[in-house]
Amino acid sequence: MEITFELGYALDTFYFLICGALVMWMAAGFSMLEAGLVRAKNTTEILTKNIALYAIACIMYMVCGYSIMYGGGEFTLFLSGITGDGATGVAEDPATYAPSADFFFQVVFVATAMSIVSGAVAERMKLWAFLAFAVVMCGFIYPMQGAWTWGGAAVFGMYTLGDLGFSDFAGSGIVHMAGASAALAGVLVLGARKGKYTADGKINAIPGANLPLAALGTFILWMGWFGFNGGSVLATASVESANSVAVVFMNTNAAAAGGTVAALLLARVLFGKADLTMALNGALAGLVAITAEPSTPTPLQATIFGALGGVLVVFSITTLDKLKIDDPVGAISVHGVVGLLGLLLVPLTNEGAKFSGQLIGAVTIFVWVFAVSMVVWLALKAVMGVRVSEEEEFEGVDMAECGLEAYPDFTSNRS
Repeated sequence: MEITFELGYALDTFYFLICGALVMWMAAGFSMLEAGLVRAKNTTEILTKNIALYAIACIMYMVCGYSIMYGGGEFTLFLSGITGDGATGVAEDPATYAPSADFFFQVVFVATAMSIVSGAVAERMKLWAFLAFAVVMCGFIYPMQGAWTWGGAAVFGMYTLGDLGFSDFAGSGIVHMAGASAALAGVLVLGARKGKYTADGKINAIPGANLPLAALGTFILWMGWFGFNGGSVLATASVESANSVAVVFMNTNAAAAGGTVAALLLARVLFGKADLTMALNGALAGLVAITAEPSTPTPLQATIFGALGGVLVVFSITTLDKLKIDDPVGAISVHGVVGLLGLLLVPLTNEGAKFSGQLIGAVTIFVWVFAVSMVVWLALKAVMGVRVSEEEEFEGVDMAECGLEAYPDFTSNRS
C-alpha cells in the first residue's frame, strides 16, 4: 500500500511539474505573438517586458502572493520555504503531489495573467512603469481575487463564491478575465497610439511587423494550453484522473479548432478576406472559452463553445476599435470578453455551477482587478508617468527604453 501511494505521489507530482513547464512555455508564446503583432520599432521592448514580467511574477508570488492566495487573503511574507512533506508555510496540503509543485504550477498562472496586460499596452507605455505595475499585480491584485476563488476565502469576509455556485476549472475568469481587466484599466489611462484614430472617426489599421512570429506564438500557446487545462485536473495516477486528463486535452483542442474556423469564416463574411490575425485570435478565444470547464462538455459541445468564442472575439475587437479603445493584440477581447463567456457557459454542462454564481464571481473579479489596477495606473502616472513622449513613440520605444533594435538592418525608416 505504501509503495502504491509513493508511486501515485511521484506520478502526480511529475505530471504537475510537466504541466507547469508547458504553461511556462506559454510565456514564449505570448512573447512571439505580441512581437509579431507590434511594429518592428517596438519589438525589443515587448520582449523585454515579457521576460522581465515572468521573473517579477515568480519573485512576488514567492514573497507574498502565494500566502495571500492560499492563506485566506492575509498578507504574510512567504519566506519559510516549501518542503516536500506538506509544510508550505500556509497550510497542510492534502493533495497527492509535492507542495512545491503546486507553487510552481500556480506561479506560472500568475505570469500568464500579467502577460495579457503586456500586449494591450504595447507601443506607447514606459517599460519601468509597466514593470512597477507587474510588482503590484503579481504580489497583491491577482492573489487577492485568487484567494476569493480558488483559495476559498470569503470576499471581504461577506460571502464565499463557491457557496454561491461559482466554478472556474482552469481560469477563464480568475486568470484571463483578471489579466484583461488590469489591461483595460491600463489602456484607458494610456490612451490610443498616435495615428490609430482620426478626429473624423476613421480607424487606421497598424499592421504588425512579423505575422510568422505571431502564428508561431499562437501555436506555442495552443500547445501550452494542454498544460494549463490538463494540469488543473491536479492528478493523473489513477484511472479516473487519467481519463479526466484525456477528456480535458481532447476538449481543449476541439475548442481551439472551433474558434479558429469560426473566426476565419466570420472574417471572410465581414471583411471579404481570410484575416490571419482574426484566425489567430479565434484560436485563442476558443481556448479561453473552454478553460472555465473543459472536463464536462462533449467534444461537439467543446467545439461549439470554442466557435462561440471565435465569433465573439471578432465582434469584440471591431467594437472596441469603434469605441477608440486601442488594444494592439486584441488581448482585452480574447481574454476579457471571451473569458466572461467561458464563465457563463459552465452551468450548461456542470450541474454544480449556477448562472447567478458565475455572474457574481465575474463581477467580483472584474470590479476588484479593474478598480485597484486603475488606482495603481493613476498613481504611477502621477509619480513617474506611464506613457513615452510623442517623439519617442514615433521613433519607437525600442531605442528610447532599451537602447537597441530587434531588426537593426531593416528599421532605418520608421513609421
